Amino acid sequence: MFGRKEKPHKVTPAPEQQPQRQPLVDPMASDQLVPLHQPGYYPKFRTLDQQNYWDAATRTLILDRVNNIPPLRFFNLEEALTMQAVAERILPQDDRTESTRIPIVPFLDARLYLNHIEGYRYEDMPSDQDAYRLALRAIDSMSRELHSEPFHALPIQVQEGILQSLHDEKPLAANYLWQQMNLKRFWTMLVADCCAIYYAHPYAWDEIGFGGPAYPRGYMRLEEGEAEPWEADEQRYDWAAPQDTLSDGSGQAPAADSSPRGQAGAH
Repeated sequence: MFGRKEKPHKVTPAPEQQPQRQPLVDPMASDQLVPLHQPGYYPKFRTLDQQNYWDAATRTLILDRVNNIPPLRFFNLEEALTMQAVAERILPQDDRTESTRIPIVPFLDARLYLNHIEGYRYEDMPSDQDAYRLALRAIDSMSRELHSEPFHALPIQVQEGILQSLHDEKPLAANYLWQQMNLKRFWTMLVADCCAIYYAHPYAWDEIGFGGPAYPRGYMRLEEGEAEPWEADEQRYDWAAPQDTLSDGSGQAPAADSSPRGQAGAH
């Protein structure tokens, strides 16, 4: 039902519908790690400080991502609540303060509303618009069938269990819906969309120490991993995943105080 006329709305679950989240912790001291205005290993680096080195068109485009969040025009309210919960599990942002969380769902909604696609479609997949509507219906049906609650109201670990079954291509319920498209292809599109939106945002660039577009200034130190003058020193810290998540922390960064400026050891 692409193009239907609906009043734009925000995704704001009632407090009693929001799962209680447990914090990240320091694995050595077992202290809670509070959300940060700028998480990541480059706490003193801010990509937007480099904007005077970008051309006007680039600067306008990037600032628009920060200052102009698209209204929701494609997802209805129930779909938006489910999609928001899914996005929070694909790319958790519990380490960020509320004001610096990257709005994934509004930009995904804009892509679908405007029908921006890759220019091709697999024969075993519906359109991107129909695929998302079908998937969100299926995820919520799984949740209600298994737990008698909408997906966005479930505890985080239960949400992750449902999504894990989709990742494994073994949905726990609603098979009659998932059989209408290639689940592996949808999961790939879902993760790719979330990651593309997240890492197109300058707040994510701060997190990884990326200085933004190279044009027109360019990069001058292209060999031997040397840092550019504007790059910040990396300051690593340990963290452990919350206890209410399926993440086991195996990807945790090794302990270190710092490393040279640039991307050394960041991947």
